[in-house]
Amino acid sequence: MHVNPGTAVKSPVRQTALEVARAQFDAAAEHLGLPDDMREHLRQCKRELVVHFPVKMDDRTVRTLTGYRVQHNVARGPAKGGIRYHPLVSLDEVRALAMLMTWKCAVVNLPFGGAKGGVEVDAHELSSDELERLTRRFATEIALLIGSENDIPAPDLGTNEHIMAWIMDTLSMHQGYSLPGVVTGKPVPIGGTLGRAEATGRGVAIVAKAVLERLDRPIEGVTVAIQGFGNVGFNAALAFKAMGAKVVAVSDHTGGLFQEEGFDLSDAVDCRGDIHRCVSDGKADPVSNEELLELPVDILVPAAIEGQITAANADRVRARYVVEGANGPTTNQADRILADRGVTVVPDILANAGGVVVSYFEWVQDFSRYFWDLAEVNRNMERVLRQALAEVASTAERERVSLRTAALIVAVRRVTEAIRLRGFYP
Repeated sequence: MHVNPGTAVKSPVRQTALEVARAQFDAAAEHLGLPDDMREHLRQCKRELVVHFPVKMDDRTVRTLTGYRVQHNVARGPAKGGIRYHPLVSLDEVRALAMLMTWKCAVVNLPFGGAKGGVEVDAHELSSDELERLTRRFATEIALLIGSENDIPAPDLGTNEHIMAWIMDTLSMHQGYSLPGVVTGKPVPIGGTLGRAEATGRGVAIVAKAVLERLDRPIEGVTVAIQGFGNVGFNAALAFKAMGAKVVAVSDHTGGLFQEEGFDLSDAVDCRGDIHRCVSDGKADPVSNEELLELPVDILVPAAIEGQITAANADRVRARYVVEGANGPTTNQADRILADRGVTVVPDILANAGGVVVSYFEWVQDFSRYFWDLAEVNRNMERVLRQALAEVASTAERERVSLRTAALIVAVRRVTEAIRLRGFYP
């Protein structure tokens, strides 16, 4: 297949992440018949912290940055959610992602609520020393909310296990002793768990395979395109390949590559974030991020950022299944268009929940000081994800709704039940 890299792509018309998240919740609330006061309660976030903090740069100047930590709901347990470093981080985006984390934890039945955090910064522009100073200062600023039994961060866009190690160390120094359970996604030698780095991407492939199995279709030989080749996209690609699927297209912020016969990833080293080190062998055609979304593949995995499939391009998506590796990659208008065209969308709160599932395992191991081997981690993650998919799929069939609305029905029902049982204080 020839791909013309010069093809013009219409600029997408995007809803804000918060508009998308609230509209998705509203659809589930309508099906559940939630009273207006409960709807209004769950459309808002419980607690929001905005901080402006100084960071010493390598050239001795001081730069003031803005950061956020938002907790959406904690009726089911401590708040859980990642911290991202990105220049487009905003309070509304963090609110939306915190809400999605509440539903994500609930749909896979973890005893967590939802939170999210972020700093408006391009981490690629910072030296390692600047990044460490930023992280330790930000951790100090949000320390009044963070704790192993009240709010547990994890890596997200632009952050990694080393940043989690700095956050853990900073909060441990404040306390006077080690607090391994204060973050998840840490390096294994300081209380991290085996399998956490691969969990989100691997979980995407597990859920996709389980969806196909419910339709009596094997995953062997299906074609996959993955937009975004960071931690999630990279590990999803490896997992799909190991399952026998054919990864034919991948992309990152520099653009993408398409190869009809599929990429040989069997010997790939850890080259996440750099598609050319993994897949460039001279046979691939260049493809833009926008064009990748429109390739004729069986499975499309948007694993980059939110708002990629919109009303402007949804009618050109040719995949039969969209499995959301990123949070909020499909707008509400695009959801409706895809549904009308018979495209199955496996929603983010289910498809990419492998990361938070293994984060929960890490948190449990930190408290017990007993650590599992990789086989046990992977086996339990797959069990949790498959059970969640079964509940969501049966709800979708019974209620005659999309998988997204079904996942939200399951999640919102669990959260509202917890609120009802606990009551309102005072």
